[in-house]
Amino acid sequence: MTESFRRSGEYENPQGPQGDAYQGAYPRQQHASAPSPVNPEWPPPPAHQPTVGPDAEHPAEHPAEHPAEHPEHSVHAKKKRPRGPIALLAAVAIVAAAVGGGTAYAFQELTGKNQVVSSSTTTSVVPSSKRGDVATIAAKVSPSVVEIVATLSSGTSTGSGVIITSNGEIVTNNHVISGAQSVKVTTSNGTSYTAQVVGTDSSKDLALIKLQGASGLTPATLGNSAGVQVGDQVVAIGSPEGLTGTVTSGIVSALNRDVTVSTDEGQQQQQQGGDGRWPFSFGGQQFNGDTGSSTTTYKAIQTDASLNPGNSGGALIDASGDIIGINSAMYSASSDSSSSSSDAGSVGLGFAIPINTVKSDLAKLRSGSTS
Repeated sequence: MTESFRRSGEYENPQGPQGDAYQGAYPRQQHASAPSPVNPEWPPPPAHQPTVGPDAEHPAEHPAEHPAEHPEHSVHAKKKRPRGPIALLAAVAIVAAAVGGGTAYAFQELTGKNQVVSSSTTTSVVPSSKRGDVATIAAKVSPSVVEIVATLSSGTSTGSGVIITSNGEIVTNNHVISGAQSVKVTTSNGTSYTAQVVGTDSSKDLALIKLQGASGLTPATLGNSAGVQVGDQVVAIGSPEGLTGTVTSGIVSALNRDVTVSTDEGQQQQQQGGDGRWPFSFGGQQFNGDTGSSTTTYKAIQTDASLNPGNSGGALIDASGDIIGINSAMYSASSDSSSSSSDAGSVGLGFAIPINTVKSDLAKLRSGSTS
């Protein structure tokens, strides 16, 4: 792993209540039987010939050529007639927009300003003209990525985290804070906070921590990892080797990789206590040591963006500046547990937990679960 001690028709004839609404907007014309067919778009002619001019006793010279305009077909009526369904459709559109933007995430929202920000089709972290520009992405997202230092009984664990609410909720890897006696967080501007562990999920290697006394922070925008494709450009931000705010870039090199990590706290502390690398299994091979007998496997995004010890828990970001993953594991060229963390570096095999997995797990983490 990577801490160094640290992806949316045509309307059919409406039925039920909605169908009644449309019938109200377009009342059906009732026509008496006639020898010739009647165009349903026009009402039957009036029972009496219309008159023209101020004196009703003197009919117009050519009444058939100048029939009085029926009220339903006046200019004003033509303007008013479609207002019913247009207003209805507008209302439906407004409701649909509100539901579409909030349903999937409503159960996770906090009150007031402290809400998790999820991406939408109308806003973007990075302007469209700057899409994919690494410098712009880094400038926009770096304030949402923090460094985490956990004090353990056997030493310290350094990793990264992603701010998801303005009052200091932070998502990171479980292995970064597992067994921590205290947790210190430093933001991109150098401000330090003490943090409390809110909930953990070792089966997904996720944890939620909360800063004490924090407000006005810049939350990251969580994207949709379901739309991620191999070859997509990505940017990684974290604190490798304690170097806060380090930015690297690359592409998504594979999807749905089965990454196996240790869920045993003692095993993780043992690894963290030495050189900042921690074990994981991929493709039937062990990396950075032995994962032990207690393990869990999750589907990961594979990237060639450079990840190093300390990137664990940091952000994997798409070209629009949305978070699509939480960096969690890296292949280390050095497998000797006695080597120093400086010998460990990225060789193009890094893994991130998809952000959709994180979003689906937030409610559990906020409940205080410590599984």
